[in-house]
Amino acid sequence: MTKAIEVDVFGQRLALRGEADEQYVHELAQYVEGQMDSVARNLSTSTPTKVAILAAINIADQLFKQESRRQAGDAEIDRRATGLLECIDAQIGGDTVL
Repeated sequence: MTKAIEVDVFGQRLALRGEADEQYVHELAQYVEGQMDSVARNLSTSTPTKVAILAAINIADQLFKQESRRQAGDAEIDRRATGLLECIDAQIGGDTVL
């Protein structure tokens, strides 16, 4: 069931609708506010829109970097699994189907 959850982000009160747990939504809002506060501290003058855009770019950068690390980890797992299968196959002398 969709419910409204009210959060405050950077002085703006927002009613968010969705299925997510209320505590999780508040954690997300706090994270975004923290990112916006960090951006705002580093600007001499700014508008809330500019702060929000720069915070969104920072969050997107974090997401892209994390996805890149995940993909690299997946590739490493695949490489190691292939190596183990080849080693097992060599030890048992059988034909392994991959």
